[in-house]
Amino acid sequence: MERRLAAILATDVVGYSRLIRADEEGTISALKDLRADLIDPKVAEHHGRIVKLMGDGMLAEFPSVVDAVRTAVETQVAIAEHNADLPEDKRIEFRVGINLGDVVIDGDDIQGDGVNVAARLEGLAQPGGICISGSVHEQVRDRLDLPFEDMGEKEVKNITRPVKVWQWVGNISITSSSADSGGVEPLPLPDKPSIAVLPFDNMSGDPEQEYFADGMTEDIITELSRFENLFVIARNTSFTYKGQRVDVKEIAQELGVRFILEGSVRKAGQRVRITSQLISGQDGGHVWAERYDGAIADVFDLQEQVTSQVVGSIAPQIADAELVRIGRGERLFDEAHERAWRAKGMARSAYRNREPSMLDSAITLAVEAVEMNAGCGVAYHTICLAYVMKSLFRWGDSPSTSADLAEDWAKKFFSQVPGSYMAYNSLGLARFRKGLYQDANRDFQRAHELNPNDASVLNWWAWCEASAGEFENAKIHAKLAIRISPKDPQLGVAYLALAMAAYIEKDATGFEDWASKAIQAQPSAPIRRAMMIAYAAEVGNLSLLETHRAELMRTAPDFIGSVFRGENQLFEKPEHTAMLLDGLRKAGFSE
Repeated sequence: MERRLAAILATDVVGYSRLIRADEEGTISALKDLRADLIDPKVAEHHGRIVKLMGDGMLAEFPSVVDAVRTAVETQVAIAEHNADLPEDKRIEFRVGINLGDVVIDGDDIQGDGVNVAARLEGLAQPGGICISGSVHEQVRDRLDLPFEDMGEKEVKNITRPVKVWQWVGNISITSSSADSGGVEPLPLPDKPSIAVLPFDNMSGDPEQEYFADGMTEDIITELSRFENLFVIARNTSFTYKGQRVDVKEIAQELGVRFILEGSVRKAGQRVRITSQLISGQDGGHVWAERYDGAIADVFDLQEQVTSQVVGSIAPQIADAELVRIGRGERLFDEAHERAWRAKGMARSAYRNREPSMLDSAITLAVEAVEMNAGCGVAYHTICLAYVMKSLFRWGDSPSTSADLAEDWAKKFFSQVPGSYMAYNSLGLARFRKGLYQDANRDFQRAHELNPNDASVLNWWAWCEASAGEFENAKIHAKLAIRISPKDPQLGVAYLALAMAAYIEKDATGFEDWASKAIQAQPSAPIRRAMMIAYAAEVGNLSLLETHRAELMRTAPDFIGSVFRGENQLFEKPEHTAMLLDGLRKAGFSE
């Protein structure tokens, strides 16, 4: 018998019988297309030979282990990207196993334990994943910069000795912490192209121009997020890296994205230079880099060029019509946008530090921005959210009218920027605050449909659904917000929604966990402490009760009173409100 040493690659289709039952002709045709368009060319490109096809499976051999692993990884990545636009029931996913071993030559066929081990490894792989033997890992670990996780030794059918198994973790769930990421568990890559945009550096040497670089970054994120076939890390998580020296590969692992965009803005007089580079998060290699120079009045045109380049690099299948959406409407860098960005920053500081006068100043500045530019969406959204917060915190001489003012401004927003997801989000906030929960939920749903990657929409929507008693939906949207923007400083709203659901459902462990996270995220926010006080009274934890009572009396002394008076309605359903009020009465509060 003739023998030789070979790298053996075995694959099969995940859930092939189910796919065939659902659509026999369509599945067979789609599988043939995948093989012809993606799999066969990759095998040939890396000098492999397809030995045989076995229904939904395939066996191939390679003279080089490195070539076999490259083929597997590139093919799995390509298939994942191909599947991104398909419904789940139409996606064809593969498992792959690779072994290096002795094979017996039988004409054009190969047989033996080397082949059997490859087949067993394939059975251990996750959908979209790859498992390799210890002998393969020894050959590639110093030659390929790819992430593999040690799965230990496995007993496999018809093989006398345990097989050392390594799992590729580039596109599947990771089950243990990575030493390379400082103990932080990397997130799995989504099943669509994914990107994080890091805050652009202000190279002007002028602290007053910091908002310019921040606004540049924020608008790029917003424009990228319009594309439904992109997974974009949200603005607030990206900005947690502001001012830090960063390792691109570590950030890509930490956030679970394939690409990182970073850049800088240098402004001098009426000229601006923007540099940007797109980097592969897997190997740190540059995908492209570009520099743009222009007049300050044309800065948004430059921004659109950068955004178009990024999208063109990672999602070439996006139609020209989608690119047109980026440049829809006239965009000028003018005083209105400067005031709007400043107002937004002031408003956030006012919420965080509980400074009513600063919030009033932010509203004034945002109104000035609208007067200068009637289409300035950032300004409208800032005004609407500010009035919602005035209503919630009971700030000002007439807090009861603040929700009405928020709704009025949202309608003005619609009249100037029809179809804006931010306008739908603003209207949802106002209606939510007015107790119009179902109308608000529809507004948030429409905003999410227009921009599925904006975590702030999901945060508010989840809170609204939890207030309305739609707890399952609230959990789904809160957890999606956490996934999209896992380091978002404003995730306290998602945690609040989860805490509200757990409180009404009497999930004590879940409530303590989510409420504690919500309070930690925003210590001065009153609702989460009020619920914690009611919970502590119900379980008899006096120490917990007094801790949160003291803090709430310091930051919002009239909040619980406003709940009893009905000025702050936290739940739509009377029975849920009664449950909270009963807990607060046990804590010593009353009408």
